[in-house]
Amino acid sequence: MQRLTLVFLALLLVTGCKSNTIKTDKQMDINTSGIKTDTATLAAGCFWCVEAIFQDLKGVLSVTSGYTGGKIKDPSYREVCTGITGHAEACQIIYDPEVITYDELLEAFWASHDPTTLNRQGADQGTQYRSAIFYHNEQQKQLAEAYKLKLNSEKAFDKPIVTEISPAGAFYKAEDYHQNYFNENGNAPYCTFVIVPKLEKFRKVFKDKLK
Repeated sequence: MQRLTLVFLALLLVTGCKSNTIKTDKQMDINTSGIKTDTATLAAGCFWCVEAIFQDLKGVLSVTSGYTGGKIKDPSYREVCTGITGHAEACQIIYDPEVITYDELLEAFWASHDPTTLNRQGADQGTQYRSAIFYHNEQQKQLAEAYKLKLNSEKAFDKPIVTEISPAGAFYKAEDYHQNYFNENGNAPYCTFVIVPKLEKFRKVFKDKLK
């Protein structure tokens, strides 16, 4: 993890830089508080884990669990679990770019899961659990591709990264019981045995960026 973090920090220095359907242009939204916000859409296995990780970061205003990347309109969780919809479990992250940058979100993304396993994270297996970055504009695409290339060239992981980098399309909000899952179901077995250990490791590395 230490080696990986050093690579992340080095790359940051050189790169510098809502509803059911996601915006794909370069314009940032302005919320009711007058804060200019931007959107990132990331998939890294079970969206309960991804949601819990990104909710912890300063500058992240909201995290919504949902489905994207497939061809079926408004799928249900049961349909996505079959693996035939083409959708990935993903999170739509609304953030304040004045507080946290897209680079920093990518840093958290790469560090919080194994991007070298195809269609699998731990015991969760299937195309719906694939590692993916769904970019909303050309800048996000370039940053994601440059980051992936840098990590591979630096051999930050033991195996090549297989993370998909694709344009963002329609994002379908998951059922209500999936939202804010860890905070509301912290004692559930999956939370105790999967999410908690992952969060503990993440918080040690990103302690300066937590809320």
